[in-house]
Amino acid sequence: MDRSSAGISGQYARSGNDYNQPNDQAASRRGRYRHATVRQWDNTPRTNPERNKFSHSSAASPSQYLLRRSVNPAQDFNALIKPEIMDDLVSKSNRFGHRYDGRNHGQYASSIKQYTSASKRPLNRDEQSQLIRFLKNFTATRRWNWRSLTTTLHSFTSAGVFTPHKPTDERVKRTQAALLFTLLDAIIFKCNQKPEARDIGTQEIANLLWAMAKLVHNGQERTPGLNKAVAVLLPHVNAQRANFKPQEIANLLWAMAKLVDNRLKRTPELKEAMAALLPHVNAQKAQFTAQGIVNLLWSMAKLVDNGQELRPGLKEAVAALLTHVNAQKANFKPQEITNLLWAMAKMVDNGQEQTPRLKEALAALLPHVNAQKANFQPQEIANLVWAMAKLADNGQEQIPRLNEAVTALLPHVNAQKDQFNAQGIANLLWAMAKLVDNGQEQIPELNEAVAALLPHVNAQKANFKPQGIANLLWAMAKLVDNGQELTPRLNETVAALLPRVIAQKDQFIPQHIANLLWAMAKLGELVELNVVTSMFESLVYRISENSLLPHQAISMSLWGVMVCCARLALDSNANKNNVFEKHMDHLLTRLENTSPDNEEEQSIIVMAASWLGRARARSSPITRQSFQNLKPTSAINSNCAFHLCRLKKKRV
Repeated sequence: MDRSSAGISGQYARSGNDYNQPNDQAASRRGRYRHATVRQWDNTPRTNPERNKFSHSSAASPSQYLLRRSVNPAQDFNALIKPEIMDDLVSKSNRFGHRYDGRNHGQYASSIKQYTSASKRPLNRDEQSQLIRFLKNFTATRRWNWRSLTTTLHSFTSAGVFTPHKPTDERVKRTQAALLFTLLDAIIFKCNQKPEARDIGTQEIANLLWAMAKLVHNGQERTPGLNKAVAVLLPHVNAQRANFKPQEIANLLWAMAKLVDNRLKRTPELKEAMAALLPHVNAQKAQFTAQGIVNLLWSMAKLVDNGQELRPGLKEAVAALLTHVNAQKANFKPQEITNLLWAMAKMVDNGQEQTPRLKEALAALLPHVNAQKANFQPQEIANLVWAMAKLADNGQEQIPRLNEAVTALLPHVNAQKDQFNAQGIANLLWAMAKLVDNGQEQIPELNEAVAALLPHVNAQKANFKPQGIANLLWAMAKLVDNGQELTPRLNETVAALLPRVIAQKDQFIPQHIANLLWAMAKLGELVELNVVTSMFESLVYRISENSLLPHQAISMSLWGVMVCCARLALDSNANKNNVFEKHMDHLLTRLENTSPDNEEEQSIIVMAASWLGRARARSSPITRQSFQNLKPTSAINSNCAFHLCRLKKKRV
């Protein structure tokens, strides 16, 4: 009855740490900063006279010397914020007036990125605060050329200049907002110029959209200016679709996926831009690097997870890339393996057929999970186990490579237990429960991993979001339902989570509520009756009134309400709540109207109809076996529900 339970949705896939972001490995002169997938530009001037209508002094500016020396963080950062640097930039801008193209400002922005690349980290809060105050007079204008605008926005974004820190001084926020506004305003102005007056190229388009997506990913508010800049850039993707190189295509699709994942509307312009790029994925499939393949498949999976239809163009692009997963299997790093398996699992979960190509790609990757097991970070372990569980839940056959990969990862859950955040813990426990539910043996490694994570649920209880709470309680009920020992730690974990349900009751969506009601019924006497009653009173009306709930969620809710009624009826001191029976009657009618042919759901219909004394034209006579087939956690629940139905029947 819980085959379609929520699991880990897109909400979890887009955690603060971004489980599914493409691999951002550092490579200074090749140009991949560890938080960027876009190539760093060479700062040598282009030879096109139309792009550089005047020349500057060839002497190195104060910011450029960093490119020629090793980094001493404190010394070199202080060198970047000397007053004479800003004086020089303002002086050049004033001296050349309307002819100034922003080149020196772009070079300075590049030196900030060079500093963070060499330091192998973005700016910390103190550095950002000092720099932002220094940049008070750093103003972009509409006169700047595309290269300067793109270099400045991309470099500052990569370096973390615009990343919100907490707490942040209000003056810093205002200066950040003003600087970003001037850059976006100039970009919008350039995009709206007539073609002959602008010099935008494919690399600028890719870099700008990447930077805007990264801004949002890093927590920057999606202001009207940012939304408009994205909107005016997207038509240029379509217009220049034939000129994009493979890496630019990968960066563009990653940026679109990241923007959509952060609630950008899927506008006609965005749909057209994506549709324009997909045929070029297929045409240039042999030229994508291992990282490009990962970024593309992750992007497509994320777009599909956010509502993009699995149309032929997208399916063809996926199929073309999967072949190259197999061909380049030895070149993928741990994070890339993680992102690929996550992408495959997410695509399948959204309706992608498990084609021979997908199965071959999966079979090619799984041995590398085992081989590189010691190199996966906590976040990657959580995503990998989640992906395997989701694939198994969608029909992927288990036993040896999949089982070996799971078994190889589980000891690292135990070893790194202190490093998992709240979301990682929720993902892992949900995934382990789902694997067990799909036939995975409760091997010693799995039991040890569960035992290692449970204390951290209690320790981090304040950090779990509603979906995480629902998934955790579902996972514990499912593990117990499949034979997990009822240990004191498990009891403590359940007790720690229940107050969080009440505290966040208004934030649960209907599917989460269905999972919670089902879990409360399955956990039985582990949850005190007064707590169950309080939770049900807070949540069940929202299920009953929701008209779009799938029938699996209806059946889960109906079972939960019925067990709650049974427990209330058995307790002579409890207040009998007839409202629950009204909800039961409504849910039963809705479930019957779906005409389920599932034996488990038919059994639930039989029980609920007997309880309510309703005629069961399509139902077989009630039997004890009907209740035992549902495998509730507690034998008490099974027997009391059966006997209470008999009593109710006699009364009628």
